[in-house]
Amino acid sequence: MNQPVDPKVDGFVRYRANLAYDGTNFAGWAKQPGGLRTVLGELLLALETIFGESDTDFGVRVAGRTDAGVHAYAQVIHFDLTNKQLKRLGRGPVLKWRLNSLLPDDIRIHEIMVAPPGFDARFSAAFRRYRYRIADDQALKDPLKARYTLWHKRPLDTFNMQAAALELRGLHDFASFCKARVGATTIREVREINISRNVEDGNVIEVELLADAFCHNMVRAIIGALIAVGEGKAKRTDVARILKQTSRVGSFKVALPQGLTLLEIGYPPDDQLASQAEMAKNLRSLDEN
Repeated sequence: MNQPVDPKVDGFVRYRANLAYDGTNFAGWAKQPGGLRTVLGELLLALETIFGESDTDFGVRVAGRTDAGVHAYAQVIHFDLTNKQLKRLGRGPVLKWRLNSLLPDDIRIHEIMVAPPGFDARFSAAFRRYRYRIADDQALKDPLKARYTLWHKRPLDTFNMQAAALELRGLHDFASFCKARVGATTIREVREINISRNVEDGNVIEVELLADAFCHNMVRAIIGALIAVGEGKAKRTDVARILKQTSRVGSFKVALPQGLTLLEIGYPPDDQLASQAEMAKNLRSLDEN
C-alpha cells in the first residue's frame, strides 16, 4: 500500500493534487478514531462518492502532515486510481471540479494533474516551508485574522529571537523539539529561519522556516522556544543547550497551532523525483555532512 506504482504494470494512474485548507475546525490531517473531522477524512469521502470505496484509501499520501488547527496554503497529495475507477468520470466535469463540488468550504483543491513517473508526494519532496504569525503588544490584533495568528500579550524582541534561531540552522537531531514516533528519525536539516515584522500587516511578527522535513510538533516547539527568548525568559545559549540534549525533558512550551501555515512544498526536476524519494526513505545520520 502507498508504494510508487507503474501504470503500465499495476493498472493505476497516479494523480498529484495541490490544495489548501483552513485547519481551524479539523482534528489534523490523518484519519482519527471516534468520527473526528480531519482533512484526509473529508477528501476520502469525496473520492469515495465519485469512485466507490477503496480498501487502500486510494493510496493517498500527503507531503506534510499537519496537526489539529494548523493551516495549509499549498499542501500536496498523491492518489492512485484504476482504469475502472476512472471510467466513473464518464463525460462529466473534470476531476478537480467534481471533488471541489463535494468538499466543504474549508478545503479547496487548486490543481490536479497526472503525476510524472517516480512522483511521491511525501518522499519526493525536497523541502517544506512554514510560516508562523504572532501579534504581540506592538502589533495590530486584527480579529479578521485571529484564526491564523497567535495573539501574545507581551512584547517580543525579534532581534534576540533571530539570534537564537541561528542555533537551529543546519543538520541536527531535533529530538528536543519533536514528539517522538516509533521507527522515525528526528534528524532534520533546517535551511532557513527568518524572523521579521510585517509593517504592511499591522506589524505582525512572521517566522518563516524551511527544512528538508519537519518531525511531529517540531515547528511549534521551535516557535515556543523563540517566544521564550523574545520575552527574555530564555537566552540563545538555552536554545543551543536544549537542542544538544536531544530530549523533551525541560524543553520549551509548544506554541498553539492557529498561527502556523504550510506555505510551500518543493520538488526536484521530474527526472530526479524517483531518486529523491529513495534517498528520503533512508534513515538520516549526523555524519552525512
